[in-house]
Amino acid sequence: EVQLQASGGGLVQAGGSLRLSCAASGFSFDDYAIGWFRQAPGKEREGVSCFSSTDGSTYYGNSVKGRFTISSDNAKNMVYLQMNSLKPEDTAVYYCAAGCSQSMGVMLIDYWGQGTQVTVSS
Repeated sequence: EVQLQASGGGLVQAGGSLRLSCAASGFSFDDYAIGWFRQAPGKEREGVSCFSSTDGSTYYGNSVKGRFTISSDNAKNMVYLQMNSLKPEDTAVYYCAAGCSQSMGVMLIDYWGQGTQVTVSS
């Protein structure tokens, strides 16, 4: 059974940092690219970042490029999202997902984890 468990969200001031973690089980990172999406109140879910272990490619949404970094520990089946220089507009529920791609298409996702709330105060 595929499971994705996200953690690490919280409340942070603008300009601060947070690191999200996603514990994956039931599949190999070689089978699915894994990444992060987010959904703010009243907005559609959007892609944040995606990592493919098959070729080491990483992809980022335009709004987070240069501020967020995705990484993985394949031995532990963990994926991380380091978020720096956070802005109030980064406030959202962040979801770990398997099956992402460069297009960051929501409809392409095979598996979703539960979300973790990130709130950035101004």
